[in-house]
Amino acid sequence: MSRRVAALVLAAGASERLGQPKQLVQYQGECLMDRAIRMAHEAGASPVFVVLGAGYEAFLEGLQSNPYEPRILINKAWKRGMSTSIALGAAAAERVDADDLLVLTCDQVTVTAEHLRRLMEASHREHVVASHYYERRGIPALFPEFSFHALQELTGDTGARELLQDDAVLTVPLRGGEFDVDTPADLERLQAMEADHSHVPSTIMSLE
Repeated sequence: MSRRVAALVLAAGASERLGQPKQLVQYQGECLMDRAIRMAHEAGASPVFVVLGAGYEAFLEGLQSNPYEPRILINKAWKRGMSTSIALGAAAAERVDADDLLVLTCDQVTVTAEHLRRLMEASHREHVVASHYYERRGIPALFPEFSFHALQELTGDTGARELLQDDAVLTVPLRGGEFDVDTPADLERLQAMEADHSHVPSTIMSLE
């Protein structure tokens, strides 16, 4: 019997260091938020939740017309950190009786639907499955139902990092997973990637 996997796209931050909403940054013909939703959908996750926070009104129209029909969650406590968005998503996953929750951000452009499927294929009701890059574990990560309560108890801006340090966590390699779009320099790298059709910036060393 297959497990029901819900996805949670984290998109509540204010993108202060970038100076513009990273959710709407264009890459390969679509904005980063739409790309993350599409990847989760193509990987087979359903439903796909999107957590909005800062300036959420600017994103609603686009999401409501998104062909993959994501379910929108509004995090009014977004200033208290990423953990509040994850907690909101875990509660939503419980409400739809999901067996697993796939958590991803919208700005890790090296993430593919294939990588998300690999996380889902490694699904184990007794183990969290994390991406592994740059000698650490991180998201995208797959959290089984047993961890939903712990996700709802998270605090601060470190997300689920503490839960991912457990020795029982399984890992799937993600080349270039450390690259995200946080600063103007990151945006320049993203634009260079698009120009030369590369998936990983040449300035970043990635572990297989």
